[in-house]
Amino acid sequence: MADNIYDEIEIEDMTWDATLQLYHYPCPCGDRFEISIDDLREQETDIAVCPSCSLQIRVIYEVDDLPKPEGQAAEKQGLSQTQPQDQQQPVAAVA
Repeated sequence: MADNIYDEIEIEDMTWDATLQLYHYPCPCGDRFEISIDDLREQETDIAVCPSCSLQIRVIYEVDDLPKPEGQAAEKQGLSQTQPQDQQQPVAAVA
């Protein structure tokens, strides 16, 4: 498997596809190397493969620099949009 490593590429040189949730990079065969964001986050592999040929590239990256998962980004936005504590909220009373 390591015999087919074509190159080592910094993740900054790859293109991020938010719709497909993957990074890609042009392959000499005319197709493109691809690796999913989940594989990178979970550190399952750092090898991007080309679906059309046997070439592969090693992706150089830091997990902390990857885009955050959708849920985490929404949580951070939700926290910043909370109401000020000086506003009173209705409270249900139990009789």
